[in-house]
Amino acid sequence: MCGRFQLSVKGKHISERFNVEVFDEKYSPSYNCAPSQKLAVITNAEPEKLSYFNWGLIPFWAKDPKIGNKLINARSESLSEKASFKTAFAKRRCLIPANGFYEWKRDGKEKIPYRIFVKSEDIFAMAGIWDMWKDAEGKQLNTFSIITTTPNSLMKTIHNRMPVILNKNDEKAWLFENDTSFLKTLLNPADSEIMMAYQISSKVNSPANNSQDLIEEIKGGQNKLF
Repeated sequence: MCGRFQLSVKGKHISERFNVEVFDEKYSPSYNCAPSQKLAVITNAEPEKLSYFNWGLIPFWAKDPKIGNKLINARSESLSEKASFKTAFAKRRCLIPANGFYEWKRDGKEKIPYRIFVKSEDIFAMAGIWDMWKDAEGKQLNTFSIITTTPNSLMKTIHNRMPVILNKNDEKAWLFENDTSFLKTLLNPADSEIMMAYQISSKVNSPANNSQDLIEEIKGGQNKLF
């Protein structure tokens, strides 16, 4: 799964990378993006700007918004089958900008956190779907889910899932292509050769911790990966 990620770059870097409008008064860099938070996404409905949706998909038909707590991720293999995801997959897709994500490796009873990122330290886009839900009073809430896939050779040593990191050349297709059969071909594990990972502090476990020291490598940590 993908339950935490990093988007700590300046707004101008997002603007330049994705050719979107970013308002500094709305955008706030974060080293610890967590479920339920309102986070930056680029949607197929408004691809020219950075939008801010809650992480945890609430399908438009849901009776209880708490379902979003269980839908922070959507498995690529079942996007077209699961009722929670199939309409969003067909009609409402998004990019989730990031410059790193976190995963926990089990070591006995202990769970060891790692930061995973691309070697160039560039921003990348995770594939996502979004939906629009309204409560009984008609108040609107926009939410999203990150799509996951099988792990590449690097991630296999840490976890059995990873977020779909789109090839830069496929990002526009993910937003605008309507052929879901074709879209499924984009949902592959990123090449492990472009990625790196290292152990970090367990301070990342709490969303209340959100500072640069979260991404400092623990020197001599277990299973350091390159």
